[in-house]
Amino acid sequence: MTDAHLTWPDTAHEAFTGDLTVAVAYLTPAGGAVVTSVSPVGLANRAANQVSFTTSLGFPKKLERILNNPRVALAYHTRTHGFAAHSHYVLAQGKASVDLQPSAQRLAELMDATEPFLGKTKHGRVWDWLLREYHQERVFVDVGLERITTWPHLSAHGPATVTGPSWPQHPAGQRPPKNGTTPRIPVSQLARRIAALPHRLLAYEGADGSPVILPVTVTGHDETGLRLGAPPELLPPGGRRAGFLAHAFRPQCVGVSMRTATGWLTVDNGEALYAPHTSVGMAAPPSRTVMTVANGLLAKHGLRRARRNGTTAHLHSLAAGVRPGA
Repeated sequence: MTDAHLTWPDTAHEAFTGDLTVAVAYLTPAGGAVVTSVSPVGLANRAANQVSFTTSLGFPKKLERILNNPRVALAYHTRTHGFAAHSHYVLAQGKASVDLQPSAQRLAELMDATEPFLGKTKHGRVWDWLLREYHQERVFVDVGLERITTWPHLSAHGPATVTGPSWPQHPAGQRPPKNGTTPRIPVSQLARRIAALPHRLLAYEGADGSPVILPVTVTGHDETGLRLGAPPELLPPGGRRAGFLAHAFRPQCVGVSMRTATGWLTVDNGEALYAPHTSVGMAAPPSRTVMTVANGLLAKHGLRRARRNGTTAHLHSLAAGVRPGA
């Protein structure tokens, strides 16, 4: 990839600044990928060639992996409840940097950016105390874009338009894990849990070392795994580690439901089979007030835990380029 500045297509810019929820993928040390959903509240700077999202010190594993391998991807895959109107699927790939101590000005700008997407911020003595950590201890992940790929449909069907370096060839297949490639959790249980979650995506490590996120459909399942559908020739042949995401959300991200999985993807003669190895899910209440209280309490607990167990100091060391044992 290159560090050259990209000329953003207007469709990509509209998605970057208007989508309520996007998928983010990062890589694991074993060559796999984890994909999850975030609400980036339109944090995009066209002049700086940068898109951003925020997270919390309460999710240290994600930050640790991004700090160790900054290659990330963001998929702008649904216009639901956002402000962008077109039907393009947009995949942005680049290199991330992590701002663990954002300035007061940046945090204030985040509050302003949040309200059009997530609604008015609650204020008052109790609310300010409850939400202090949630609002004031945010971590920014800034992604310098290196490639933007757009397809004319959210399903990623149709010809792709690439801004930046051309797509590499499909990556070679990976060596199977020592514990085997077959499912390690009940496939029928996972299928049942994602049945009501309409947005499904798959992520894997591309040939150039950057994550790739593609929309998929679940066409069936049996004890060997989930059977996936995708646009022809987009999924790489062979076997590899891959991440899976299914999620749903309501206006202002109320009532978020999400299920993430890691596992083994096998593509043979255009047929894709996903054998899940791990699965984690969450469901937020459909009440904005209840969700706000939960977010505040989780942020307080997560930050205290991170400080107590040394996670905060560890992340700051990684951000400064200091590796354990150095």
